[in-house]
Amino acid sequence: MLKNYLGLKNLALISLLNALCVCVYVLLVSFIMYNGNTLFGKEDNFLMPIAFLLLFVFSAALTGTLVLGRPIMFYLDNKKNEAVRLFFYTLGWIFIFMIFVFTLLIALK
Repeated sequence: MLKNYLGLKNLALISLLNALCVCVYVLLVSFIMYNGNTLFGKEDNFLMPIAFLLLFVFSAALTGTLVLGRPIMFYLDNKKNEAVRLFFYTLGWIFIFMIFVFTLLIALK
């Protein structure tokens, strides 16, 4: 059963889900940043850089966990081949989503 769990099909599915979670999170953060003036007002104050830096640190931790978390667990369990494949599958999905967004930007120009 473990062999089936680590099969190519399941690694591709796990990587797709991780990449989708990263994309949804990026979409939410982008929405907040795009509508920042409406949500938080136009006045800058002392809390704005603090909020931005906290968001930056949280984003790095969350996306790092989504992209690297399970591959690191696989690697530590001596499943090095699966760890590397999962990592690159996830990067591949993120790259495909990125190309899709750039294509939309060009099409909407």
